[in-house]
Amino acid sequence: MAITPIKVGLIGSGAISCTYLDTMIHTFDILDVVGCSDIIPERSARRAELFGIRQMTNQEIYDDPEIQIVVNTTYPTSHYQVTREALLAGKHVHCEKMMAENFDRAKELAALAQEKGLRISMAPDTFLGGGLQTCRKLIDDGYIGTPISAQAMVVRGYHYAFPGDLTVLPFIFDEGGTIPFDMGGYYIHALIHLLGPVRRVAGFARPYEEKIFSHPMHPRYKEKLNLAPPTMLQASLEFECGVYGGLSVVGECFGETPRLEIYGTDGILICPDPNTYAGPVLLKTKTSDKFYEVPFTHGYALPKQASLDKGGEIARWAGSYRGIGAADLAWALRNNRPHRCSMELGLHAMEIIHGALVSTREDRVYTMTTHPEQPAPLPSGFAGGDAEGCLDT
Repeated sequence: MAITPIKVGLIGSGAISCTYLDTMIHTFDILDVVGCSDIIPERSARRAELFGIRQMTNQEIYDDPEIQIVVNTTYPTSHYQVTREALLAGKHVHCEKMMAENFDRAKELAALAQEKGLRISMAPDTFLGGGLQTCRKLIDDGYIGTPISAQAMVVRGYHYAFPGDLTVLPFIFDEGGTIPFDMGGYYIHALIHLLGPVRRVAGFARPYEEKIFSHPMHPRYKEKLNLAPPTMLQASLEFECGVYGGLSVVGECFGETPRLEIYGTDGILICPDPNTYAGPVLLKTKTSDKFYEVPFTHGYALPKQASLDKGGEIARWAGSYRGIGAADLAWALRNNRPHRCSMELGLHAMEIIHGALVSTREDRVYTMTTHPEQPAPLPSGFAGGDAEGCLDT
């Protein structure tokens, strides 16, 4: 039986919108992308031409009665405003991470969505990929016994003083944009997907040091950069299931080092980079003396078949399925079931960072106030071919 698609409008036509549009248009029949907008019209015009959709304004998207879902891929500093406007226009929202610049504003959006009877779906949705879904199945099926500890770490170089950063990542200077917010969500969503919600948080967080614009070509060369939001965060997590975990997020080094490992009574699971949808997935049990790579039990892991892409931009995102969370939201609306990238999950992720900041400021352990359900796993067995059926549940 043919799928009746749900119409979507995308707001924010910057770099990440390319993979969103490619996934939503070419992978999921449940989604019918009507058009895109951007604060810079030239960007939305380029996206509209590349993907054969309409160039629209934000207001045109809000006013279109057929559009049910707004996909918000604006900068993090605009997430609150755009999501709020979309909710007030009666639209469901799938939003890039994080929900807002701070926990209080995120709670405002959650309350508004509940008042309006609307849904917010929160990226990152990478835990719906084949890599982390395989990890979830291994844990649920007892391959590592009872989980007892987890370690998540990302170290990345955010070089604040160089000229290009102002153009490429202007939000990294602002509240809600530094690395705990920009990258922390990938690791937090993965942890909650694998282990469930967190009960308590203790942490340390701060900007690394006073900075100046150090590149001589920068227009503000030698000026001080007043960077108040944290660029380093270290948190201890007590999960409701009893697992103890560590979260380390650092934006002050060169290169990138991703780590996500789960330790159990009977084995160790090395998970893939939470910023990806694939693997490898490595498992060591008490009956083996080395790690073995585990085949994927789920789909959305292999590179997508490239669609027509004259500029090569789509090919750059071949391994990305960003937008799968919007498809899961659409199927959830169609089948009247909870969606996996839930508003409650996004709010919980925001509160974990908030809790670490409160712990730092007040020198105490922070008790969480949000208690989301652990996202339901996707059914296994859709590892190849048309895997959309795994979302129709």
